[in-house]
Amino acid sequence: MSDLQFSFKPIGILKSCYPDKFGVPRQSGLVKKAYSELQISSEFQPEFSLEGLSGYSHVWLQFVFHLNSSTRFHAKVHPPRLDGESIGLFATRSPHRPNPIGLSLVELVEVKKDTLIFAGADLVDGTPILDVKPYLPHIESKPDARGGWALEVQKDEIQVEFSDSAMEILQNWIKKTGKSELKEVITDVLKQDPRPVIYKGYESQESPYRNKHAFRLYEGDIHFQFTSKNHVIVFDILL
Repeated sequence: MSDLQFSFKPIGILKSCYPDKFGVPRQSGLVKKAYSELQISSEFQPEFSLEGLSGYSHVWLQFVFHLNSSTRFHAKVHPPRLDGESIGLFATRSPHRPNPIGLSLVELVEVKKDTLIFAGADLVDGTPILDVKPYLPHIESKPDARGGWALEVQKDEIQVEFSDSAMEILQNWIKKTGKSELKEVITDVLKQDPRPVIYKGYESQESPYRNKHAFRLYEGDIHFQFTSKNHVIVFDILL
């Protein structure tokens, strides 16, 4: 069994609003207005292979964690939501897996010839997509399914604030690009607290190395600071 090997060819490369890994939501659907698109390679005959897909509201994306640099297998990992505690790899959706393959459920906004427009993806720009499959709500929806430790971890909602200067920059950015969803996307990303575990707990300190961070969204750098465990302020946006 261990001698079996497989090779896969992407059907296209995803264009996402997240240029870097930092800031990408931990799951799909958490940032609902995060738009992305996938152009299907011509060799897969999108004019035929996409026929009928527009009848579905959501699809599964199978993809490669192409930025995964881990070369060692770790049976236990440290999910950010467990604040440093460890748990079995297969009880998580960590990108550091024996095979760097992921699965993401996204909203299918539109089918435009050979290109699919998605909302809510949790994928970094440039992600190789291996397959697209329709989501079947009458079969795959399981309201009574157990959610494991992920449902047991309770987090207070984080309040997001924008400084006056950051809001002015944001409004100009929206006006320039026409992306009216920018504020909602930034807010939803920060509500998930994208900070690594090692940087949490420094909310009351002034050290810029511990308490001030930034993530990239499209061509912008969103600079933020947690003033308490449940409050964060966007103090600058660099374009």
